[in-house]
Amino acid sequence: MDSAKTVTRPLFVPYPYQDSPMRGRVLLRDGSSATIKLAKSADQTALTAFFDRLSQETLRQRFFTVSAPSETQIEEFCDSENPEQRFTLLVYRGMEGEPEVIAAATYAVEKENSAEFAVAVADEYQGEGLGSVLLERLATVAAQHGITHFSALTQDQNRAMLEVFRRSGFKIREDHSAGYATVDLSLIPSRDSVQISAMRDRVFTVASMRPFFKPKSVAVIGTSRRPSNVGHRILKELYSSGFLSSIYAVNPSTPQVFVKDVGVLNCLPSITAIPTNIDLAVICVPPRLALPAIDECATKGVRALVVISAGFAETGDAGQSLQQEMLEKARGYGMRIVGPNCLGILNTDPEVRLNASFSPIYPEHGNIAMFSQSGALGLAVLGLARRMKLGLSSFVSIGNKVDVSGNDLLLYWEDDPQTAVILMYIEALKNPLRFARIARRVSRRKPLLCVKGGISSAGQRAAGSHTAALAGSDVPVDALFRQSGVIRCENLDEMFHIAAALSCQPLPEGPRVGVVTNAGGPGILCADGCEAAELSVPELSEETQRTLRANLPAAASTLNPVDTLAAATPDQFRRTVATMLLTEEVDALAVIYIPVGVADDTEVLDGIRRGVTDARSQGITNKPVLLCPMFGESDCPPLQCGDETLPTYAFPETVALVLGQMHRYHAWTQRPLSRFVDFIDANTRKVRAICRKAVMERGAGWMTAEEIEALMGHMNLPYAAAKLARTADEAVAAADGFGYPVAVKLSSHTLVHKTEVGGVVLGLESADAVRQAFNDIRGRLEERQQADAMDGVLVQPMLEQGVEIMIGVSEDPTFGPLIAFGLGGIYVEILRDVTFRITPLSERDADLMLHEIRGRRLLEGYRGHPAADEEALKELLLRISLLVEEVPEIVELDLNPVFALPPGQGCRIADARIRLEPMGKRPKPSRYSVAGHAE
Repeated sequence: MDSAKTVTRPLFVPYPYQDSPMRGRVLLRDGSSATIKLAKSADQTALTAFFDRLSQETLRQRFFTVSAPSETQIEEFCDSENPEQRFTLLVYRGMEGEPEVIAAATYAVEKENSAEFAVAVADEYQGEGLGSVLLERLATVAAQHGITHFSALTQDQNRAMLEVFRRSGFKIREDHSAGYATVDLSLIPSRDSVQISAMRDRVFTVASMRPFFKPKSVAVIGTSRRPSNVGHRILKELYSSGFLSSIYAVNPSTPQVFVKDVGVLNCLPSITAIPTNIDLAVICVPPRLALPAIDECATKGVRALVVISAGFAETGDAGQSLQQEMLEKARGYGMRIVGPNCLGILNTDPEVRLNASFSPIYPEHGNIAMFSQSGALGLAVLGLARRMKLGLSSFVSIGNKVDVSGNDLLLYWEDDPQTAVILMYIEALKNPLRFARIARRVSRRKPLLCVKGGISSAGQRAAGSHTAALAGSDVPVDALFRQSGVIRCENLDEMFHIAAALSCQPLPEGPRVGVVTNAGGPGILCADGCEAAELSVPELSEETQRTLRANLPAAASTLNPVDTLAAATPDQFRRTVATMLLTEEVDALAVIYIPVGVADDTEVLDGIRRGVTDARSQGITNKPVLLCPMFGESDCPPLQCGDETLPTYAFPETVALVLGQMHRYHAWTQRPLSRFVDFIDANTRKVRAICRKAVMERGAGWMTAEEIEALMGHMNLPYAAAKLARTADEAVAAADGFGYPVAVKLSSHTLVHKTEVGGVVLGLESADAVRQAFNDIRGRLEERQQADAMDGVLVQPMLEQGVEIMIGVSEDPTFGPLIAFGLGGIYVEILRDVTFRITPLSERDADLMLHEIRGRRLLEGYRGHPAADEEALKELLLRISLLVEEVPEIVELDLNPVFALPPGQGCRIADARIRLEPMGKRPKPSRYSVAGHAE
């Protein structure tokens, strides 16, 4: 690809929050939350009261006068119906009664592509980052509506506001004169603006998570005398885990409760009766009582809520309304919520020892963190961790995830020194773009493993009723995980097996596996499993075999797998293991032992341990060792080797599967960071103007041939020459102009599949044949009573060389544009040789798409056919990615066939269909959004 045509750009998502830039949650620097919303006429009273509360100094800095704005100005601020001209965002916080506005920001267009920006923050909330957040949010909205610059006028002495601009990461120009500063900001994101936004997201989110994981006091609201009561169980587990800070029980109906193994505990009638402030409140009352409980929590400064109670969104519309009311109330008080309908939260840090859940299992302390959308599954997961002797750093059941999501937890665990591996059970992703940005960064430091529920149609139905959020198609999920470095697991058992190795063993630096076994069959199964996992079991060199033979019986096999024979002694295992680790011919070691000889099992395991110790003492610390002691019904616990743990597995195939995943993950971490590119010769503004005009004139539907041709030209896409003919004579004239042979294709912005109505005729050699083809197409449509669907025909010169491929785009309601690449032609839906990615595509994404299809050999050249121009195909994929990012009206696109010509000759789009829809109230992601992560 010609680098002169491209510029590097950061990777963004539209905003690092759960909702849109114009509504939902906003976090402050101290980790508390508030509500952000679009200003409307109903907000005029609250906005007037906000300006009336501001100090004279703050008013002077905002309006250059100590007078509050007039009623007319307030009306203008609250008129955001046309974001191409004016837009205002408000931040609300309410401790008592009606919520109050605590910050307001506005832009108003001054001239083409430029708007004046201004912000005011309540005096008591200044310094909490609201000015920066509102600048970022408004920049997102403005850029999505064609505004590329903000200007602002402020006093030189208003250093806080100037610092907001300077630290935004936007390209900035300042002019100072007569005590005033005029500031101009370019809203086109830079690497700095993207990284600053991501850093702010991380810092603010981590601050909001601390009261959940490291509370200095916990109140359980809804305890009971009954041991089966959830609140009673949580109270018991808090004491049983040895929580090192204060615990309070709240129940207005009883002054005391007896908790088995703990004793008699005093209960307070309300959280308001607790003599000190509370960090974390666990709510276990019926749904109708949860909201009053939150009001009481606000009086004690509660920052974190774990709502165990069920009966919210998972029960239907009424529950959904109650859940939304609870969320708005909590945001008004600055609180964050885990749940509702959840198991709770655990933190095994020895300095905390928190079990704020009703799980009777408190796991050993370890370096694995996990969150689960299913509470019941969480109980099973904790049991599985105990059975496998795996230690956890923390566990969170997020339930309906009304507020705290898996994305928030990833940000917290990213820099958590107690966590090295992160596990996820997900049924639905609320904000996949934010997940992709965070996961792509975190997975380079810590492995992320995920089981995704709801991938079958039955599973999606169950997930919808269970979590009150419909699970999306599995195709975009799989694409998202591949692009983000997430290790996808088929089931929980597989996930924990992989986590067991990742938590205690180094990553293999290559695909070569050494196998040591004392029985041929298990060794063969392991070798077969390695091949299936895209690993190799290389034959060992003569020198290494000679060293092995010196220690083993003459009948032993030393090729690899190394079969020590059934009678192998503990010392023979020790020497063999050490030799295999010391050789440079393997990157990982699988050791299989089956008790078929006379040796004592414990002594053999000790021999294996000593072999590993010998190699480690000689500096071999970069090779993982996985054990497979095949003891039948009894499980073998992980083997301790000094400070190192050697994970054990029941079957050799599992060892191979785990090593395969470890190798693929290591390869992901070693990949160089890939570029996201813009094309300087692509005019997306003109393309969007074409699409907007089409939608305004005709509404949703397919673009016409003329519109598609114009779009292709402005995007500089390799569209094959074509002419639209509305009559048979025009078709003949076009064919004469091109020269024969030609193709004649139906042009229609209502009919989708032209071949189904006989709308494609190829290889026409004469004017008579072209005329006949035109008339035949029109006649077939008249027979079907669809003559009005015919806009004419497209006449194109025949393209007979090259590989036929297809590139498509479909709009997923959750994930956004999904790009498909595969072999093309009329059989694409039958062959299904297609791979997918979510936009935006990096250069590496495009390259991997070409290598993932089964028909890859056709692109490389097959049986005398020339190879395809892969650079041209990658460029086409990247241009299509840019197109659908920049033009949110495009919801479906099909380029089929695209002829991939020999290297250096490019490719040609022979046919294109593009469907448009009005953008709607929620804009799609745009590359002019500032929040994200630069790869």
